[in-house]
Amino acid sequence: MFTPHLSLTMAPSISISIINSNSLNIRDFVVNKGHGVKGLAELGLKTLPCQYIQPPHERFDTCTPEAHHNSIPLIDMSRCDDPKVAEAICKAAQKWGFFQIVNHGVPMHVLEDVKDATHRFFGLPAEEKKKYSKEQSVTNNVRYGTSFTPACEKALEWKDYLSLFFVSDDEAACQWPPVCRNQVVEYMKGSEIVIKKLLEILMNGLNVKEIDETKESNLMGSKRINLNYYPICPNPELTVGVGRHSDVSTLTILLQDDIGGLYVRNTETMKWIHVPPVSGSLVVNVGDALQIMSNGKYKSVEHRVSANGIHNRISVPIFVNPKASDIIGPLPEVLHRGEKPLYKHVLYSDYVKHFFRKAHDGKDTIEFARA
Repeated sequence: MFTPHLSLTMAPSISISIINSNSLNIRDFVVNKGHGVKGLAELGLKTLPCQYIQPPHERFDTCTPEAHHNSIPLIDMSRCDDPKVAEAICKAAQKWGFFQIVNHGVPMHVLEDVKDATHRFFGLPAEEKKKYSKEQSVTNNVRYGTSFTPACEKALEWKDYLSLFFVSDDEAACQWPPVCRNQVVEYMKGSEIVIKKLLEILMNGLNVKEIDETKESNLMGSKRINLNYYPICPNPELTVGVGRHSDVSTLTILLQDDIGGLYVRNTETMKWIHVPPVSGSLVVNVGDALQIMSNGKYKSVEHRVSANGIHNRISVPIFVNPKASDIIGPLPEVLHRGEKPLYKHVLYSDYVKHFFRKAHDGKDTIEFARA
């Protein structure tokens, strides 16, 4: 098994004086030259570069009692046809927007293999990873990057990522990085049954008895998988791994490692709640597309990721989305009793473009679709 806390490469051959240079040099090193924040961390920094220091209201104390007092529901999927399991899933989607599942049918070796593959990709030399950057990638469906949208951010986020949009097995075989493609595809394929079951249960909770071709496209017409890498941070209390946001997906299926760092907003207390890693589990969360389609019955909830001063961390989310060309809006079944639609119908690609043209900003994206 791959050893996760060891790097496959030596630290970048660049003077540590870069941390005293102007912001252009930091951004050039991290963003343009492809070293990412991992390369920056491997310089042995003692203090956090100012480009990563978040404003005080965006920092958060991970040691507060509230953060670890309770957490999102943990649901056993081994009896997924039991009405009580379906009820628990729908209740969690309504109250929390998040839940964890165990006994979900994705083999443990598949989960471990994709985690190992994630470490292998980020262990590649910068020049290898940069081949998949926006500037060099042969396809828009494969993208290596850092932070979220660096050009729009006043403060960068302490994360690197590889984003893979699935089109076909043939394209993945030709264009995804060889060091991780087989393991990523196996994980995506292995998760299909549980994703379909979750959507079936959630749709039934909305009085949608049949998922026809149009609804299937709206719910799961496309998939994107990210490999996320959060290196050790010198001043984790001053920055974030990922800022406050909600996903634009229908559902997100997240594989965590054993480090922890995902926090979810409790919509009743507005406090941040830690999602502790559970061996063999997957974290499921409602995305904006499902909140819109359910007319607000299911909640797409703010979440964020803390930086870590002791351990490197990885995560692997699968974003289950509508097709870009789909029009999404409240489903007829949720409006059948005359309920007022809270959201208008929008072209999904327009919604996604709105999300990606700005920095993370909590729940503001959903206002784009507000009726």
